[in-house]
This record gives sequence, C-alpha cells and structure tokens, in this order.
Amino acid sequence: MPFINSLTELVHLQEEILQRKREEITSQPFRDGGPEKFAPLALRADQELDAPRGKEIRVVLRNCTLIDPESLDDYIAEDGYQALATVLTKMTPEEVIDTISRSGLRGRGGAGFPTGRKWQLTRNSAGSPKYIICNADEGDPGAFMNRRVLEGDPHSVLEGMAIAAYAIGASQGYIYCRAEYPIAVRTLNIAIQQARAYGLLGKNVLASGFSFDVELRMGAGAFVCGEETALIASIEGRRGEPRPRPPFPAVSGLWGNPTCINNVETFANVPQIILTGPDWFAAMGTEKSKGTKTFALAGDVNHTGLIEVPLGITLREIVYDVGEGIKKNKALKAIQTGGPMGGCLPASMIDLPVDYESLTAAGSIMGSGGMIVMDEETCMVDIARFFMEFIQEESCGKCTPCRVGTHSMLEILTRICNGEGVDGDIEELERLCKVTKTHSLCGLGQGAPNPVESTIKHFRHEYEAHIYRKECPAKVCRALIRYEIVPETCTGCTVCAKNCPIGAINGERRNPHLIDQEICIRCGICIQTCNFGAILALTGEQN
Repeated sequence: MPFINSLTELVHLQEEILQRKREEITSQPFRDGGPEKFAPLALRADQELDAPRGKEIRVVLRNCTLIDPESLDDYIAEDGYQALATVLTKMTPEEVIDTISRSGLRGRGGAGFPTGRKWQLTRNSAGSPKYIICNADEGDPGAFMNRRVLEGDPHSVLEGMAIAAYAIGASQGYIYCRAEYPIAVRTLNIAIQQARAYGLLGKNVLASGFSFDVELRMGAGAFVCGEETALIASIEGRRGEPRPRPPFPAVSGLWGNPTCINNVETFANVPQIILTGPDWFAAMGTEKSKGTKTFALAGDVNHTGLIEVPLGITLREIVYDVGEGIKKNKALKAIQTGGPMGGCLPASMIDLPVDYESLTAAGSIMGSGGMIVMDEETCMVDIARFFMEFIQEESCGKCTPCRVGTHSMLEILTRICNGEGVDGDIEELERLCKVTKTHSLCGLGQGAPNPVESTIKHFRHEYEAHIYRKECPAKVCRALIRYEIVPETCTGCTVCAKNCPIGAINGERRNPHLIDQEICIRCGICIQTCNFGAILALTGEQN
C-alpha cells in the first residue's frame, strides 16, 4: 500500500486508480448492462438503494452501493480524503470551523445543534487532550441510516472525523457502534486499518504535523447510550447512564476533557462541504435547516427503505412521490417521525415541511431519521402503547420521573387497549406526560411523552371510544373485538378452520362454520385467510 505524504501524492494516486479502473472497465464486459454495484453481505432488500425518486438528493449516501466499502482505492477515486488534505495544507482550524458554520450544517443525531458552534465551543474549552466521538449507536426500531453509511462508505465518516479533530485540536477519536451491527463493525475495522496504512490516520498525517487516530468501541445495545453523556460513560467502562448537564461534553466530556460528539451522518457531510463549499450545501433545505436528511421510510407505504431528501420537503412529497403512496390505496391516517420518542402527526398535516422547527412546532421531532407511515387501519392508542413499551423497557431507571412516569403511562395505555379504561385516564396521561417531560434527566425521558401527547391531541376521539364505548375504531385491540362468521356468506371451504392456530373454528365442509368465542384468541388470521368476506370483525356496540 502506498504511504501518502501530501495532497499532490494523493491526487497522483487518484489519477493512477482512475486509469487502472478505466482499463478494467474496457477489458471486462458490463454485467446487466452496467458496472457491478457493491453491497455488504446480509443486506436486507429494504436497505438497498434504488435510483433516486422524486426530490431525492444523494449527499451522505452518494457512494453507497457505487463503491466497494472495503476498498480505500475506490473511495480515493471518488475524491476521497482530498477534503482532509485540503484542510491540512490550505486552511487553519478557524477557517474550517467558519466553513462548517456558514454551511448551516446541524447535528443529524436528533437535536439539530449547529455543528460549527459545537466545534468552536470544544476548541475554545480549556483542557487537554481533546477528543472526537462518532455516535453510531443507532437504536431506533426500524432505523438503519447510520448503519448503511458505515457499511457502504466508512471512509467518509473517518475523513469527517479527522477534519473535525483538526478543527478542535484533538488527536484521538472513538467510534461508538452497537455490537448488533457486525457488518458495520467489520467494515469500519478494515477502513481504519487501510487509512493507517496509507498515512491518512495516525502520526503526522500527510506529513502535515497533524496526528489523529481512531478506535472502535462497541456498545451492548442499550438505547439510552445514544444519549451523549451515557455514551461517554460506556466508553469509559462505566454503566451507561446519563448525567446532569452542564457541564456539557464540549467542556467536560470523555475522562473529564473537552469532547466533541457528532453522529455518523453529520461527519459524512463534512468532506463534501469542504470540497464543494458551504454555499452549495446551504443552498439545499430551508433558511434554518440546511442540506439533506436521510430517513428510514417504513410502514404502510408502497416503497419503503432508505431515502435522502432536502430538508424542507413536505410529508406529502415523501409519502406520495418518494414513497409512491399508501399500500392497497388505503387512506393515510398518521405519520410518525423521530423514532420512538417522536410524535404522530395526522393526515391533515400532510403538507407540513420536514425541518427541525416545523416538526418541533407540530409536536414531533426530527430524531435520527425514523419515519413510519400509518394507514386507516392503525389504532393510534395501540401505537402509543407500542412506543411506550419500548421506551419504558429502555429507560435506564436512574431518574424517578422517567422510571416511574413511563411505567405508569404504559400501565394506563395497556388497560385502555384491554377495554379496562376508566373516566379520567386521558387526563392522568396528560399529567404524567407533563411531569415526565419537564423533570426527566435526559432526552429519553424528556421525549418519552411525545407519542402519547401527540396521539391524544390529534386522535382523542379514539381514546374516548376505547374508554367510554369499549370500542377500537380500527379494530386492532384484541380485547375490544370479536370475529363472527356470517352463515349466509360462508361456503364451508374450511380454509379459516385449517388456519386457526388454536382450533377455535368448527363446522363441516360445505356448511357454515362457527367460531367458539370462549377459546378464540382474536388473532385475526381467520379474517385474513377468508376468500369470501364471510367473517366480520365486530367492536364496541357491535361486539
């Protein structure tokens, strides 16, 4: 492997790599009409990247599937590490921070704090050594934005970290990645070793006098370790629990020293901003929310998967242009943004711009990029219960408001879904939301009430139906529904009986069947498998 000592040598190496690739392309036939794409092993179909749709713009995902993530030469061929070389040879740390500040880049981990300001605060803080941490502890259910970047373009993250380290005066960095991402861990380790071998990490990077190295630390899957102070505690070998702030990590972080923490997507943006310029990046998005954002689009939408769109795009454009509409042409009911601590926005807000300020004002959050689309057959009370169950389980339990508040909210939501709700439950949920949000120690507890608050605000009628009429309008909550076979429609085909997991359906072939209500578990398999529409789901007064 060549050891690169300057920007000139890097450019010459890029030219050699490109020439070699041109020769390979002309000497080998294309596959399926085009060059072979690279994708990590065990990649799920919904994580693959199709051609951009609608208003999609690829910045963070620019190289994913187009280069071999285990080849540094492939990354160099795509202008890799030229931003770092430019920074080390032509810019001062203050100029780097100014460039990032003028671009308007904000942290993509959820809070949206201005990246340039965070770098400046860390640089100005007294204390040495200083550290850079990449937060790759992506814990939202169904989210895989950071995982995809680490698996498909790891060097963009390493290069972004090195540029940040130069800007704040750090010589050591850590990537905190959850152990459930074995492919990402493997790809990162290979990338770190390659960068060291090429002289792009380690001592005297590019013969500039600047030294910076990176270590990979794996987390055990605790959702709370996505919070920066809990993450720091975990790296230090302590229990992953948040601590009160201030002091903020920029002043006192890893081992009590100034520490800058950004997430994977934030760092992956940095090289392109340096190479292309802050004005290019700032031209995308809105006045206060610049650039693009990756989302894991999931739920009742025709085209799920990873997308990257400019901030300021509307929910309508994401759902109907990029996501190609609702499955089976059903009606849109709600969209949940921001992961388990995000809010559920009703279909009436479909034209809401997707940016930090608009989502917050609407009662949701940007989060790291989870986005779940829900159709008319979704029970919003059950959705609130589902997310609260996850949050309550992932609460570290350190502070009483979160530990007790989430447990109490889950208990009430479960009762309501089981048909045991009572008058006053909605008001008690609202009170618990307020207490938990205002008194919890970290972002997990402070954001925990969002699914409950937003569903009560926009779908209060569903709560009232569950409590006062013992009815689930969406016919989802098992305790509030009953399945019944219509004798006049049933053909006696026996399909429902054969698929019933507990044998609750009886009847002779070619004769109407009956469901034994005493043993029926209300799983809904019978109504899903009936080809004649002979089974009804009854709820409330119908039940």
